[in-house]
Amino acid sequence: MIGALTGDIVGSIYEWNNIKTTAFPLFQDTCRFTDDSVLTVALAESILTGEGYGSLMKRYCRRYPDAGYGKNFLRWAQSEDTCPYNSWGNGAAMRISPAAWAFDSLAEVLQKAEEYSILTHDHPEGVRGAQATAAASYLARTGASKQEIRSFVTETFRYDLSRSCDEIRPGYTFDVSCQGTVPQALTAFLESSDFESAIRLAISLGGDSDTLAGITGGIAQSFYGVPEHIAARTLHFLDEPLRRVTLEFEDRFVANCGDRKQGVGR
Repeated sequence: MIGALTGDIVGSIYEWNNIKTTAFPLFQDTCRFTDDSVLTVALAESILTGEGYGSLMKRYCRRYPDAGYGKNFLRWAQSEDTCPYNSWGNGAAMRISPAAWAFDSLAEVLQKAEEYSILTHDHPEGVRGAQATAAASYLARTGASKQEIRSFVTETFRYDLSRSCDEIRPGYTFDVSCQGTVPQALTAFLESSDFESAIRLAISLGGDSDTLAGITGGIAQSFYGVPEHIAARTLHFLDEPLRRVTLEFEDRFVANCGDRKQGVGR
């Protein structure tokens, strides 16, 4: 999951100031974690402790009120309401990466991705985006090739992955929908050569840069691992509570994973 946090942090300064190139400093002092990281860590804590994800999202939102949540999520999180609000936004996909590591079959990962999404994002597009992201990450960590991942996502979720990053980039603008974010994030991963290039490609597309790169980063971690120097910089941007949960999750579910890829330092 630290790959998703990396994408969020690196992309945080480009969300409203898109940069249409892969040539930029990976980390800058003005980078920060956003709601993408907050809600990803909340899911990790839910998996670690068994506490309901809905209640944890509300608690994390109160703890980090200025992280940059969407207005509909913020309204839900600040209320006593527990009903979802039919969102098709990319928030379902941005926060799902821990599910790909914590469960041991593709069927369970897909089921859990839906379960964690429908607390807020119960629109079919919201669920589809989360499931496609989680499935790609699960397949990546269990040895699937990029072509196998591309085929599964295309056939199962009907996302169009035919356009290259160079074809997407010129006309791509800010889009908070799952269907306008997940295919682009997947394409950045599929065209990458290593973890860092995946993050750079995602951010170079523009749009909702932190969320786009967060989705890409979660999948890229599963396929490549995260270099130790990048993981260390990412952890530096987190506060102590977020860092503690992240490290506990990585230690339990990622670092000792017996599949093809490990989470950090590969």
